[in-house]
Amino acid sequence: MTDVAAVTARIEKESAFLHDVVREVEGVIVGQRALLDGLLIGLLADGHVLLEGVPGLAKSLAVQSLATAVGGVFRRIQFTPDLLPSDLLGTQVYEPRTGAWTVREGPVFGNLVLADEINRAPAKVQSALLEAMAERQVTLAGETRALPSPFLVLATMNPIEHEGTYPLPEAQIDRFLLKLVVGYPDKEEEKAIVRRMAATTSRPSVRTVASPAQVLAARALLDEVHLDEKVLTYVVDLVFATRRPAEAGLASLAPLILDGASPRASIALVRAARARAFLDGRGFVTPHDVKAVGMDVLRHRVITTYEAEAEGVASVDVVQRVFDAVKVP
Repeated sequence: MTDVAAVTARIEKESAFLHDVVREVEGVIVGQRALLDGLLIGLLADGHVLLEGVPGLAKSLAVQSLATAVGGVFRRIQFTPDLLPSDLLGTQVYEPRTGAWTVREGPVFGNLVLADEINRAPAKVQSALLEAMAERQVTLAGETRALPSPFLVLATMNPIEHEGTYPLPEAQIDRFLLKLVVGYPDKEEEKAIVRRMAATTSRPSVRTVASPAQVLAARALLDEVHLDEKVLTYVVDLVFATRRPAEAGLASLAPLILDGASPRASIALVRAARARAFLDGRGFVTPHDVKAVGMDVLRHRVITTYEAEAEGVASVDVVQRVFDAVKVP
């Protein structure tokens, strides 16, 4: 039996560094708290995060700021159509002085890897990245090399520009724990952004206030966050409703869903909900935690049909109807 009070006390201690991280990032990023929370959930739950939004919304800046605050090795990869797998993973280099071949590791060997405009790279590069994302390792020069721990891919994607882009394979999209949709700031936030960032010489900067070791310690505690059987049943009911909507009283959704969420979605919902509870300083998961992260976990895992597209129904609409219909414990 989990001692929830003891876990909560340990969470308060182990999560103290996150307050410093948030303070540093918010010194640069105005508003966008949902974005920052999503990045922290991915960091705690050991899950990759896909950021989608139009240019100019500080997606890359948010990732860079978080990486600086957390410490560790940060790598940024600008994805382009001419990118090769070796540009990502590394390659063998011949040393004329010694007559030997050595392996030069690529930029994927980092703790936090920013994959900027990830959908601009062709399929062979996406396939190379898939092994790293799924297995936390790469095969280079015939050898399997483990990636550093923690290892997190934070990818950005522009939804309005399609020329020179390649749709991400569904198998790769499913590897992202969360898909965060970044929206425009409101008027007051934009005024604050202009005041803070319009200066040419006095822009705010981020200090390193944490370490990868603290992140790993927090992750180890995440598994101890209590998950009641009723909440677990709620998670599974939600995922099953995307596969068998008629059984959840949503027969009208059946023609609109091509593929429902996989078991990986159930695992992701639990991990993300535990991380949400951790951020709130609690040692137990509530249905509200599940609902708070549910859209970000499921929106990219529910594939709609051409009929849904013709009717103007997106995956987010389907997921919202599922959440509205499934009974909360």
